[in-house]
Amino acid sequence: MKKKMMRTMAMAMAAMLTLGACGSPAGETTAASGTAGTTAEGTAEQQTFETSGVIVNSEDLYDGEFTIGIGQFADHGSLDNCREGFLLGLAEEGIVEGENLTVDYDNANSDGSMAAQINQSYVGADVDLICAIATPMAQAAYAAARNTDIPVIYTAVTDPAAAELADAEGKPVGNITGTSDKLPVSEQLEMIRSILPEAKKLAIMYTTSEANSESSVAEYEALAGDYGFEIKAVGVSTAADIPLAADSMLADCDVVTMITDNTVVASLPVILAKAKAKNIPVFGSEIEQVKIGCLAAMGLDYVELGKQTGRMAARILQGEAASEIPYEQIEGASFYGNTAVAEQLGITLPEDLVAGAAEIFDTISE
Repeated sequence: MKKKMMRTMAMAMAAMLTLGACGSPAGETTAASGTAGTTAEGTAEQQTFETSGVIVNSEDLYDGEFTIGIGQFADHGSLDNCREGFLLGLAEEGIVEGENLTVDYDNANSDGSMAAQINQSYVGADVDLICAIATPMAQAAYAAARNTDIPVIYTAVTDPAAAELADAEGKPVGNITGTSDKLPVSEQLEMIRSILPEAKKLAIMYTTSEANSESSVAEYEALAGDYGFEIKAVGVSTAADIPLAADSMLADCDVVTMITDNTVVASLPVILAKAKAKNIPVFGSEIEQVKIGCLAAMGLDYVELGKQTGRMAARILQGEAASEIPYEQIEGASFYGNTAVAEQLGITLPEDLVAGAAEIFDTISE
């Protein structure tokens, strides 16, 4: 690790930032802001840094300076939340962007070739750690860093074993570990059945090249019969396939449920528009999808998933070997519902679900 900044340097920086702040224009903000107390002689006692609501005292900054690459496979809400949470988790452990952490962030926009290029650039820059968000990015990161000493940490990987990032017992296959966003499939099926007691055909769209998606579809197929559903799985190769695939899917189903498929989730607005025209409910897999038009979800909190990953990353930056840390899975699912969508569909959300909801939305976000 490139541990370049000792605690005394951190405090010296705190003092310089405090003096420099006196000449800053009013209203100017940065990603991380600091305030300092002073003694009677006017020297800085302590500086605090705030990043996205996490306040870190200068004395709690970790004694090291790091550069990391964060590669995100697609541009959509749940992965954005993972990235936000990841930086919060690091900050909780005293590793703060703009203070002792430099971040190189890139988005592959659902392009596998771009994911490979991004990770190769991180390896070329000899970063201290690569954070890979979503399964295809994690696979590309491990492939790029495999013959180096650069550790990889991933998040939003549904099935690390299926993605060949961990063995069947959850142990890392190399210098790589992270967190899983395995879906609460049984809870989702039970929730859909309680809202739609007459529904039979449940459709799922997935990308055939995403290992995590195939794993999720297989679990739905294994459990659907217990809840009286027949699964109609529709595979796509690229985002360009989704409009026609959606037309085919919606011609022969009663309800649609989303999984954590990056390519499909990025095109969710297309699916929602087509489903709305046919008055077919679409259920999400997390909160952001419910905000933009899914009826409901037994979903995961991706900010918390990111925080969990950030805390693991801090352990690695502070000296633990990624190869010795089994991957972790976020626990617990919460109900999210959208009454505006329910009203459009002529559906009433069950009182027990609403009463126990983590959040109910009454508008549809753009």
